[in-house]
Amino acid sequence: MPKVVVTRRVPEEAIQRLQESCDLQYWDSEDAIPRQTLLEWVKGCDGIYLLLTEKVNDELLNAAGPQLKVVSTMSVGYDHIDVAACVRRNIAVGHTPDVLTKTTAELTVALLLATARRLSEGIDAVRNGEWSTWQPMWLTGQDLHESTVGIMGLGRIGAAVARMLSGFDCKLIYFDPYPNPKLAESLGVEYVSWEDLLSRSDFITTHTPLTNETRHLFNADAFRRMKKTAIFINTSRGGIVDQDALYNALVNGEILAAGLDVTTPEPLPADNPLVSLKNCVILPHIASASVATRRKMAVLAAENVLAGLAGAPLPSAVKL
Repeated sequence: MPKVVVTRRVPEEAIQRLQESCDLQYWDSEDAIPRQTLLEWVKGCDGIYLLLTEKVNDELLNAAGPQLKVVSTMSVGYDHIDVAACVRRNIAVGHTPDVLTKTTAELTVALLLATARRLSEGIDAVRNGEWSTWQPMWLTGQDLHESTVGIMGLGRIGAAVARMLSGFDCKLIYFDPYPNPKLAESLGVEYVSWEDLLSRSDFITTHTPLTNETRHLFNADAFRRMKKTAIFINTSRGGIVDQDALYNALVNGEILAAGLDVTTPEPLPADNPLVSLKNCVILPHIASASVATRRKMAVLAAENVLAGLAGAPLPSAVKL
């Protein structure tokens, strides 16, 4: 049977699916596999099932050897994989889009509400005994309803967020380097320039992959162009944001608040300056973390591996 390396404990449905026809070397742990261990394990393997924490580069591919047929990540993002290096070696690369779209959009809306209505501060106030009498202006926040929400990237998740916000009577605008007028019209979303997205939005939520072009897209200049009452949400990739610039913008009142499900690095150290801010809600990369969605992701990643081993088209292939 083909040898497949699985780099982390994943839902059992995926393991059972692979065990039917593969010889598994399984890192059955919640902790990331040590790099040196991974480099040893992949020698002579036919497939690799991995997570965001494992970097696939020439070092790993060379260690695996010429028989490696497929690399499959249990994630939508694949910036941890050198796809071009895989293509040069005729190695198929799979990821898990679509199955987590609505779940990630749900968490985006949750972060919009949590930051706008200062939920984490309210929870802390109850736990810390700060809640006394009712005060008319205590912990007042911003309304999401009837606000202008700017969406950076109208792909699968950005579009799902737009659909979910339709019930809030928001004015929806978007910027995307590859506009989709037909989709935007169906969603009631107006295309605007990058500059207008920054200056007009009460909330900005970003849904774009991490590339050389989008790295630190949200930098000091971008935050200066935003409203002082604007709230910034990121559930895509941490590298899209210059976190030092975000910290300065939050401290200096250039924007009102931020909600982050992704950071650089991950996990974000507890002593990172952003963690200390009351107007910055930070979650531990849990946008797709529902039981049903994680199971779907795990099984799809396994199906990608099996297809690659068989020389068949992957159900969800990454393409250059």
